[in-house]
Amino acid sequence: MKKKREPIEDPRIVIAFLTLIALSVPWYLPEGSYEPVIWGFPYWVLVSLFFTVLLAVFCAWVINFYWSEE
Repeated sequence: MKKKREPIEDPRIVIAFLTLIALSVPWYLPEGSYEPVIWGFPYWVLVSLFFTVLLAVFCAWVINFYWSEE
């Protein structure tokens, strides 16, 4: 059986976490932009929520399949 490594030891996981965190903060969108409005929210809110949920799902996946409890 292959021994699981700690997630911090895999640079792919660290890069994925940093990328998702950077994408969840909409700093890359134009300043002051709020059009189009979708379901009453500016589009940047939905972009931020999407990447935040993606970050949470990725975090749960890492904990379940990659984190060693020993």
